[in-house]
Amino acid sequence: MVDKGQVISLCRSLLRAGRQYPDYNIREYTKRMTLDGFRMNKNLTDHSKVEEAYAEGKKQMEVVERVVKVYLAYPPKTKNIMELKLQ
Repeated sequence: MVDKGQVISLCRSLLRAGRQYPDYNIREYTKRMTLDGFRMNKNLTDHSKVEEAYAEGKKQMEVVERVVKVYLAYPPKTKNIMELKLQ
C-alpha cells in the first residue's frame, strides 16, 4: 500500500528531476505536468486507483531520468531566448 509520504516523495523527485533539463521550455512543461497530475489525483480514495496512479508516476519518473541523461549527453547547440542574458 502506498502512503502519503511515498506520494510526496515521488512528486518532489519528479520536480527535482525536471529541474535538470537544460531547456527552459521542457523544465517548465515537466513542472506543470507533474503538478497537474498530482493535483488531479489528490482526491483519490480507492486503494487500487491510488496504486495505479502511483505506478504511473513511477513510470514517468523513469522516463524523465532517461530523457535528462540524453539531454545532458547531447546538449542543444543554440540557446533558448529565455536563457540568453541581456547584454
